[in-house]
Amino acid sequence: MELVRPNKAPSEVVSHYLEAIYYIWAEKEPIRSSRLADWMGVSRPTVTVALRRMIRDGLVRMNRRKEIELTARGMRAAESIVRRHRIMERWLTDGLGLDWVTADEEAARLEHAVSDVVEDRLYEVLGRPTTCPHGNPIPGHSVASSKEARLSMLSAGKSANLTRVSEVAEREAPALLAYLHKRDLTPGREVKVVEVDEVAKTLRVQVAGREITLSHETAAKLWAVPVAVSKKRP
Repeated sequence: MELVRPNKAPSEVVSHYLEAIYYIWAEKEPIRSSRLADWMGVSRPTVTVALRRMIRDGLVRMNRRKEIELTARGMRAAESIVRRHRIMERWLTDGLGLDWVTADEEAARLEHAVSDVVEDRLYEVLGRPTTCPHGNPIPGHSVASSKEARLSMLSAGKSANLTRVSEVAEREAPALLAYLHKRDLTPGREVKVVEVDEVAKTLRVQVAGREITLSHETAAKLWAVPVAVSKKRP
């Protein structure tokens, strides 16, 4: 996979916006000003001002539904930021032994101060990882599986291999990361949906030899690839 970097790095403020837009886009959610304001923790007028500058600079555009989209230039810049963040997370967890939540917080502080040279060297030293510790693909080095589905979309009796934890959960509900980690709901684990309660909006799943009940909202923050059922020969 060819690694493409932007010609000029955006400012730190613009970088935060690009990163947020990329994460919401990766979760297949519509990106609107109100959603971005909630994510960034700022007012809608503040977001409007920032978006005007980013549109002027050719980083984003608005579609007919008034949703925000990254331009090709904006996507290159966003991918560069996210790539660096996820490589830093890998180093902080695999190299320094930090937990998920702390690594994510520290990576957010360090990503803007690391040069391309250090990023490339870390990537090589870490053994060319393809995902961050939470299973999200590293832009320029891997992509998410086309077979992925949210755990909340699976029906009772279905099994799946967990692939990643939503980046939205990482940023908006960091306590959820610790919750999932303690319960072995981590990338690489196989889970089986035992029961779906449509009234209570919960899923009961089996993982690592025990059963856990998850809210529909929590299950929606876990992505997984369904396990194919082999057909028995007659």
